[in-house]
Amino acid sequence: MGRLFGTDGVRGVAGSDLTAELAMELSVAAAHVLGDAGAFNAGTGRHDRPVAVVGRDPRASGEFLEAAVVAGLASSGVDVLRLGVLPTPAVAYLTTALGADTGVMITASHNPAPDNGVKFLTRTGHKLPDAVENEIERRLGEKWERPVGAAVGRVREAYGEADRYVSHLLSTMTGRLDGLRVVVDCANGAAHVVAPEALRRAGATVETIGASPDGLNINSGVGSTHLERLQEAVVSSGADVGIAYDGDADRCLAVAHTGEVVDGDQIMAVLALALRAEGRLTADTVVATVMSNLGFKIAMRNAGIEVIETAVGDRYVLEAMKAGGYNLGGEQSGHVLMLDHATTGDGVLTSLQLLQVVAREGRPLAELASVMTRMPQVLINVKDVDRAKASVPELSAAVAVAESELGETGRVLIRPSGTEPMIRVMVEAASAEQAELMAGRLAEVVRTACA
Repeated sequence: MGRLFGTDGVRGVAGSDLTAELAMELSVAAAHVLGDAGAFNAGTGRHDRPVAVVGRDPRASGEFLEAAVVAGLASSGVDVLRLGVLPTPAVAYLTTALGADTGVMITASHNPAPDNGVKFLTRTGHKLPDAVENEIERRLGEKWERPVGAAVGRVREAYGEADRYVSHLLSTMTGRLDGLRVVVDCANGAAHVVAPEALRRAGATVETIGASPDGLNINSGVGSTHLERLQEAVVSSGADVGIAYDGDADRCLAVAHTGEVVDGDQIMAVLALALRAEGRLTADTVVATVMSNLGFKIAMRNAGIEVIETAVGDRYVLEAMKAGGYNLGGEQSGHVLMLDHATTGDGVLTSLQLLQVVAREGRPLAELASVMTRMPQVLINVKDVDRAKASVPELSAAVAVAESELGETGRVLIRPSGTEPMIRVMVEAASAEQAELMAGRLAEVVRTACA
């Protein structure tokens, strides 16, 4: 069936692809692999049982999957702290803050409610390396000697640790949000308690939507993938800003007082300029993916800020940031990484830092975000083609012609899908009409040349 682990742990339809049995087996195998690799108690000076923290988003299936994960870990001799419903970045932070040896997050992020997933974290709050995930997968279902008596792991609730996470978020701020009226869309997800709490404690006046999870309504018509309700709420209430998270709150998007969407590129632009003005933007550099809008790159170039491009995916952004020692990076989708404060994308952290700039500057978010002009962008997914032919001479020639026509006012990106028989055609141009025309033309070349 191919590799079980994807880019964000093991995901699938809960109860079908991702069963309780599989979740338990994954946890047992993870305990064995991490234990054998010496990851447990490493550098802590402890010689007692290893400790794991486990969190989840509020999906109904998270209840039985959490029970399975906890059972697998405890039966392997690992003590478990159950954190309850918390964002993915909160689990990453608390893994380190509580001195745990590993963290586990049960979530499918922005996916619909029937999906769920299990993601393991290192003791430093980072995603496991591919080699470790491969070893966990290899050892699924192996025979093992089970601990008994005093050697089994113990389980206790640690729901109060949510406050430690909120306090950490507030400690990253240098100013307050007094006077700001904010509408927060929590996607009926993992941030429905901690995000409004953090914003209120920072001084903002907060109205919430999508903050009543029932286990089945996560991401349903709300959150960062469905901004319409937030746009309406911001305009109708006269709020200064709207903030939208996804199901596990590792990303956020914003809405200006006008109802206009402020995407991840614009958020990064505002944060980059603010950090640079304070002398805190490492090497005056920001890391983004090849899908970031050309307008972002032009704005950063005009401001004297270098943009390093990576492949699509926050894992590649993180790799480049760690390799170069950079402290700001992210994606157009709203995954923003601020490595001075977090090991992963953190939507609540990002929103606090963004609103802090708005409050400090005393200028509307729409004005701050206007530092970059989004170039019209058209994306066409050409399906049922051979993605291995994405660089055939006919297509390369057509791209060269298109790039010549666009000059510095646009760009072309041809990207084969990593999982499907599909090639993505993305065109940015000075006008929507030109982008649509050129993307359509290139898509037709893909259909004929890559069949």
